[in-house]
Amino acid sequence: MAENRASIDLMRAITISREYGSGGGEIAARLAQHLNWHLIDHEVVVRVAHELGVSEAEAEAYDEYAEGIVSRILTSLQMIQPSILVAAPPMPLTTDAHEYNEARRRVIDAAVKTGHVVIVGRGAQVLLANRRDVLHVRIVAPLDARIAYVMQREGLDQATARNRIQGKERDRIRYLQAQHHLSPEDPHLYDIVLNTSILSLDSTVALIKLALEQKATRLSTPTGELGPVTGLPRYPDQPEDFRTPETMTEPAQ
Repeated sequence: MAENRASIDLMRAITISREYGSGGGEIAARLAQHLNWHLIDHEVVVRVAHELGVSEAEAEAYDEYAEGIVSRILTSLQMIQPSILVAAPPMPLTTDAHEYNEARRRVIDAAVKTGHVVIVGRGAQVLLANRRDVLHVRIVAPLDARIAYVMQREGLDQATARNRIQGKERDRIRYLQAQHHLSPEDPHLYDIVLNTSILSLDSTVALIKLALEQKATRLSTPTGELGPVTGLPRYPDQPEDFRTPETMTEPAQ
């Protein structure tokens, strides 16, 4: 147990990407509590919006794709969580897209530098893609299961819950495509993708912790030695569907 804890301590962050209504936000909160790490989530942005005197609706719009109040919110994160964002220098107020992206990058980089953070959304899985000391997680669930979740958690009828989910998903997809030319649905952006239609929230937290431990134990492994080939011998015989270069040559017309 002590060895696992020491390995986990080498990791700097976990990013959580989630389909709306999959329970990803709740999982992130439970995970942060379980690990005793700091949670950087949507609620932080909403609290900052209150401090700045902007509406929660504006904050929600910004958090997914808008540029308008982004620099004010990101700059103010330093005031709300100075111990985490101490390395992020203040950014000037601006509505420029480039300045916004630089501010977002600075805030996330500063949080990771401090370490032991669970970051929900904000394109962190892309911004931190090249860091081996960060675990990237995607939480998904079928639409029907997500509708049931949103109906129960938000007190909505079925049609309203469906519309809310679809609107949120469109915003998130547009956001990542606009800022990074990528789709959040691309599984190659993540170390692990978990489906909460068959996993309880607590078992999902346990699996993420296990993945965190496993990734931590391989931090010192050279990149070229990572992957499914590690430690495997050659097949004793060629696979049945193996084709030689000669058989793959198209016949002359």
